[in-house]
Amino acid sequence: MKRPYLTTLAAAVFLSTALIGPDARAYPEKPITVIAQQPPGSGSDAMTRIWAECVAQKVAQPLVVQNKPGANGILAINNLKGQPADGYTVMSIGMSQMTITPYVYKNMPYDPAKDFSGVTVFGATPMILTASADSGIKNLDDLAAHAKAAAGGVNFGSPGKGSPAHLLTTALVSKIKAPGTHVPFVGEGAGVTALIGNQIQIMTLVSGTALPQVKAGKLVPIALFASQRSPAFPDVPAITELLDAQDLARPAWIGVVAKKGTPIAAIRSLNDATRQCLNDQGYTKRLQAMNVEPLATTGDDLEARAQADVRVWRPLIDALGLASEN
Repeated sequence: MKRPYLTTLAAAVFLSTALIGPDARAYPEKPITVIAQQPPGSGSDAMTRIWAECVAQKVAQPLVVQNKPGANGILAINNLKGQPADGYTVMSIGMSQMTITPYVYKNMPYDPAKDFSGVTVFGATPMILTASADSGIKNLDDLAAHAKAAAGGVNFGSPGKGSPAHLLTTALVSKIKAPGTHVPFVGEGAGVTALIGNQIQIMTLVSGTALPQVKAGKLVPIALFASQRSPAFPDVPAITELLDAQDLARPAWIGVVAKKGTPIAAIRSLNDATRQCLNDQGYTKRLQAMNVEPLATTGDDLEARAQADVRVWRPLIDALGLASEN
C-alpha cells in the first residue's frame, strides 16, 4: 500500500527535476555572438569590442564579435532576426538603426519595437561636422560658398543611407541653403579615407573618429552637433551657437539589443554585467579616450530613448523628403 505522503514527495521531486531544464540553467553557459553592424576599424566597431571584452570578463564566457556591415545595419539586423531568441546572439546597435534607418524607407525593412528587446545603452558621444583639409572649408560660410560654386554642390559622405551623419548633414546643408550630394559609404572608415583624400568635402563623424584626424591636421572641425562645446574640441562651436537648430543637437548613442522573445534572465545578466563595467577603470578610460560617455541603462531605457529620438527624426525625414522606395 502506497503512503499518500510518499506519493506527494515523489510528485514534488519529479516537478522540481522537470523545472531544472535548459531554460532554468545559469546564463550564459557558452560563448555569446555579438553582431556588429559596422566594419572593423569603425568607431562603432571599436566601442562594441570594448564593451564585449569587459562584459565577457563579468559573465565568464567569451563574447565573439562578428562584423556584418552593409545597408546601414540592415544586413546585420536580418542576421540577428535569423538566429534563435536564446540570448546567445545579440547585436550592437546605434541610434541610427533604432531611430532613423527604418523610417527612410517607405516600406520599413524592420520594426525596432517588434523585432528587438533592449539590453542596454552603453555609450553616448557627440557628432561633429568635419571638412577635408584640402577643401579650403573652415566654417559654415566657406561651406555655403563652396557648395554654391561647385557643380552639383558639395559632396558629403556618411556611413550609409539613414545614418545620423546622413540626416544631420542633409538637414544642415538645407538650413544654410547649400546644394549638396550625398555619397554613402559602408562604414565610417571608408568615408574618412575619401574625406582625407578630398574625394568628398565634408562628413559628419562620431567625435572619437574625428579627433585623431583633426589633431593630425588631416580634417578641419566645423561644428559640433550638440547644445554646448565639448572639452575634446574646445574651439569648435556647438551647432546651436551657429544656427537656430536645437533639433540638430543630437548625440549619437550605441547600445545592445536581442531578438524579441529572448529570455529576460539573459537580458538582465548582460545588463548587470554592463553596470559592473562602469566600475572597471580600464573599460571607462578606453571609452572616454574615444570621447564616449560610458553608460549602463536598462532595456526599457533604451527603448524609451529610441522613441524620444524618433519623435525628432521622423519629422526631419518627412520635411527633407528622404524616404525612398528601397
